Amino acid sequence: MTALDDPRTKAPVPERRYIARSADGRRTVLLSLPLPGGDAQRFLTEAEASRYLLGPCAAPATALAGPGEPAWYSSPYLPVLPLPTALAVHGGPLPERTVRALGVALAETLAVLHGQGLTFAGVSPAAVLLAGDGPRLSCFGAVRAAAPDGTPRSGLPGLEAGSLPPEQASGGRPRPPGDVYALGATLAYAATGHTTPERNEIPAAFRTVIARCLSRDPSTRPQLAELIDLLFGDTGTGTEADTGTRTGPHTETQKHSASLLTPGWLPGRVIAALAHQSAAVLTAEIALEATTAPPTSPSPLPHPN
Repeated sequence: MTALDDPRTKAPVPERRYIARSADGRRTVLLSLPLPGGDAQRFLTEAEASRYLLGPCAAPATALAGPGEPAWYSSPYLPVLPLPTALAVHGGPLPERTVRALGVALAETLAVLHGQGLTFAGVSPAAVLLAGDGPRLSCFGAVRAAAPDGTPRSGLPGLEAGSLPPEQASGGRPRPPGDVYALGATLAYAATGHTTPERNEIPAAFRTVIARCLSRDPSTRPQLAELIDLLFGDTGTGTEADTGTRTGPHTETQKHSASLLTPGWLPGRVIAALAHQSAAVLTAEIALEATTAPPTSPSPLPHPN
């Protein structure tokens, strides 16, 4: 089978993810399963809630397990690399341009979700999937799925300690400032390879903004609109994104990421790895065309050679 995550990165992943076939056998999907020993019902509850997510980088579930089936959910396939895999492919921390575009795009999506009255509660390096046209934010509700409110979550399988907000680690209810903390830790990872780097390890362009996101006091973390402005402010991309007419609550800020997610936003080695994955999946799809009967639930693709 084709696992999406590379175990060599050793990054905690809150769910098992595969490139698989849809239930009717006609489409390739990204299939997610709970970790062994995880609470299947909480996993499915968060997957069901994710179906209604909005935002430019949201990755909502489009199909879920039926009654009596083992827990799973799926979303349409597109070539993606988890952020830890992208760093491994690139050979180290990502370029400033990539980190900046990543931060703006993810912050825009979180702003939309918070406008829906939701807290993502699962932002981490492994939850970020890099595609050619921008990132996708997966693993919605991973913190809630790991343990109910009131239960300490520190050290639980699948949760990346460095990106787990301290108030959630102690069992607190996930709230929007926790998403800002987790986003800061994820950007620190993209820029340094660690979610909890020393201050002097962080590139100067991001040092202050990441430090503010990682404040232990939720009330002192930046608002997402400010975070977008701080990350976008030094790009030198022109004024179009700043002078556009606002036609909706998120239109103006979404122009920020559109001007950053242009050709070249990803390093060449990451682009090459995405192309390789796409070709391998296409080869596997051709090999499976002779299948006579579709499976009753998503099934993993054979590992493409």
